[in-house]
Amino acid sequence: MNYRYLDMKTYKRSSHFAYFRSLAYPYVGVTANVDITEFLAATKRKKLPFFLTVCYCVAQAANSIPEFRQRISGDGIVEFDWCRTSHTVALEDGTYCYCALDSNMPLADFLPYAQRGQEAARQRHSIEEAEDVLGEIFISTLPWLSYTSLVQPVPMPADSNPRITWGKYFIQEGRTLLPVTVLCHHALVDGIHLAEFYQKLQEQLTAVARTD
Repeated sequence: MNYRYLDMKTYKRSSHFAYFRSLAYPYVGVTANVDITEFLAATKRKKLPFFLTVCYCVAQAANSIPEFRQRISGDGIVEFDWCRTSHTVALEDGTYCYCALDSNMPLADFLPYAQRGQEAARQRHSIEEAEDVLGEIFISTLPWLSYTSLVQPVPMPADSNPRITWGKYFIQEGRTLLPVTVLCHHALVDGIHLAEFYQKLQEQLTAVARTD
């Protein structure tokens, strides 16, 4: 994965970067409902795997925002050209393993590639991650529960990988809604970037729904 170092002398959020890095819990997060009415109907009509198609849309949306591709490295910031996702895959014994995927390709190419990747991850049956996960976006799901908030486990010292999770979709006033949670390091990401992510995600979901 290619990346570049940002010039901290010209970085406009340098004071924010320094402040939020000093906090014991430097994360900012939100849960919001995303309208998947058209998207869900399209996945059923086209026989697309729901989770992997949502994962693809999430990856496209996150990668379209530079701040979601930025990571803290030492006392500076690196910005990746593209970030892979690392998501949880359920196993038959009730546990899970991790599967890292590159989504920088058309959806039609991504889905068979992702299905092969998931099967390989199941065979490994391990939660051991790659040595270098700096350029990854962490993905998880809680498909058994529609929720309004979610507390995520985080390491100490704090890492700077975005964490994106979604729950069980539900019907409200005739629309199908999906709770989506985003957690990011506040030294890199502000509320405006979180709002932009949800806008981009909605655009990606709509594009899948309306593409033949």
